Amino acid sequence: MSEQSEKDRWNERYAGDDYLFGTSPNAFLAAQRHLLVPGQTALAIADGEGRNGVWLAEQGLRVTAVDVSPIALDKARRLAEHKDVDLTSIQADLATWDWQESSFDVVAAIFIQFANPNLREAIFRGIRRTLVPGGLLLLQGYRPEQIQYGTGGPPHAENMYTAAMLREAFSDFEIVSLAEHDSIIQEGTGHHGMSALVDLVARKPS
Repeated sequence: MSEQSEKDRWNERYAGDDYLFGTSPNAFLAAQRHLLVPGQTALAIADGEGRNGVWLAEQGLRVTAVDVSPIALDKARRLAEHKDVDLTSIQADLATWDWQESSFDVVAAIFIQFANPNLREAIFRGIRRTLVPGGLLLLQGYRPEQIQYGTGGPPHAENMYTAAMLREAFSDFEIVSLAEHDSIIQEGTGHHGMSALVDLVARKPS
């Protein structure tokens, strides 16, 4: 899919006044608060309307949120203003974005499963590059079983993750925690109901 059509698709999804995935942070991300240090730099990948990037900023982090949709980023800026926090937003296609080396203490990758296997490999490579030594990856995604639940995410099993796949993809990282589970999530109308999930907390070698 071209950059323009991908941008158009997400602009259409985010066009309403409501926040598609709500304004509260992802529950897995919020549960990692104890690992965050005020003043750290954080990258929120495909952050959409800003719920996760804004929450990270509320924890005192200096946050850059990247998304392909300018409509979503406008809503993210409004949410940041409402919460009285600073958020740097960048409109970019992750397929062509330049991942700056050793630039972020934390990378949040929450449900970035629009990415097919080739793009996913490039994004994971970018994550490994852009984290500083000792930096932290916080990732949650769907497992292939999510297709049966149909409560969020794309209908493409090849875009989903398994614990084994993530362990291999970040084999050079310290795996702080890695868990597969089925849980009910309530994130706006976009993610709602029982879901097949996998959570990863991993640290880049110092």
